[in-house]
Amino acid sequence: MKYYSRRLIKPSDLNANNTLFGGILLKWIDEEAGIYAMTKLNSTTVVTKFISEIDFVSTAKQADVIEIGIEFIKFGRSSLTFSCEVRNIFSKQTIIKIDKIVFVNVDDKGKPLAHNQEAETEVSL
Repeated sequence: MKYYSRRLIKPSDLNANNTLFGGILLKWIDEEAGIYAMTKLNSTTVVTKFISEIDFVSTAKQADVIEIGIEFIKFGRSSLTFSCEVRNIFSKQTIIKIDKIVFVNVDDKGKPLAHNQEAETEVSL
């Protein structure tokens, strides 16, 4: 798992329980995953197709610093699949795990478009 971005938890990121709001975290993950998919497919026309079960393992609180990790799994004809883990940067405690996130390369009408990446090739960031 490679960790690509970090976030400082601020008051505006908290829920009524004064912990990190899950919706905010999922927004950050979707954004990071989208950027990752764009760089892997060398395309800016990618969309989120699927996110598997989301496992909230622990929480974060104000002033915590978290990091978002992405791990490549495979290429499909028009898709890219990877997993995600978010953890506290200092304690390394896992906050969330997602086993499978799928992004699809699309054309200007939103239809799946073959990306022409080879299944064995891992394109580096």
